Amino acid sequence: MIGLVLALAVAIVATLLGRVAPIVGAPVFAIVLGALIASVRTPAPSLRPGIAFASKQLLQWSIVLLGAHLSLSEIVQGGAQSLPVMLGTMMVVLVLAYVVGRALGLDRDIRRLVGIGTAICGGSAIAAVASVIEADQADIAYSLGVVFLFNVVAVVIFPALGHLMQLSQHAFGLWAGTAINDTSSVVAAAFAYGRDAGNDAVIVKLTRTTLIIPIVLFYGWRKIQAARGNAEAIDWRAIVPWFIGWFLAAATLNSFGLIPAVAQGPLQELALFAITVALAGVGLGTDIQRIRAAGIRPLILGAVLWAAIALSSLAFARLAHLG
Repeated sequence: MIGLVLALAVAIVATLLGRVAPIVGAPVFAIVLGALIASVRTPAPSLRPGIAFASKQLLQWSIVLLGAHLSLSEIVQGGAQSLPVMLGTMMVVLVLAYVVGRALGLDRDIRRLVGIGTAICGGSAIAAVASVIEADQADIAYSLGVVFLFNVVAVVIFPALGHLMQLSQHAFGLWAGTAINDTSSVVAAAFAYGRDAGNDAVIVKLTRTTLIIPIVLFYGWRKIQAARGNAEAIDWRAIVPWFIGWFLAAATLNSFGLIPAVAQGPLQELALFAITVALAGVGLGTDIQRIRAAGIRPLILGAVLWAAIALSSLAFARLAHLG
């Protein structure tokens, strides 16, 4: 777990920098510093297990800890309010992925994976759908590289754009939760904007993550039809992220007053530092070669879809009077 120690060291530096420049915030510094280190020198194989643990399991458990600060009513209300925006942006992105992807002459699986990764939740959605449609490993790698690149761009520029547009904490949380792809990047950008924005963004993002289920069920149904009813061909356990259940369990305990008020502050501080460590792991795990290998056409598609989801999210929020 030496890689975890490295992520912890980067997180400590990021935390100190975040105090000096709070408008940027420790989470943004963590992911950017990690990515810079990875771009200069790829972490040794011995570091990768610890880095992977930080960027995946630690991030998931830190989100569970955030649930201890929220109530079920807040989660239900936030998820229900944001659902029309999510569905609207998802339709815009998926249609554009088909139209623009075909115009660029991209393979069908790349169009699907980049589109679904942008519309729903980045790498998790790509992995879940790829396992069902049996996408080529090269297509998966290209799609992950494209989506990750625009995640990093969003982490850096979304908070600045939010301040420029004078978005409220709630409005920015809704925007980040619906327009940024991976959970790690949503958390980094939203908590850089403010704690209230971060809490709102987590609720919106986890609600959005559940949209993996109908997408994967659709492709799974098509696969079962092609396999003449053989449902065993799909690993259904990979569809629903496990940490959503624990997040709801923590919020349930808090809703019934089973988490003392005196413990909520320290738990949130612990969650925010754990998030910073996790985002340092995300940055350290950056695969520069994968991004370079994607080529220009998938990057053009990713750029178009990224701009589309950012703009349509703001537009749908205004139409729904949520901004």
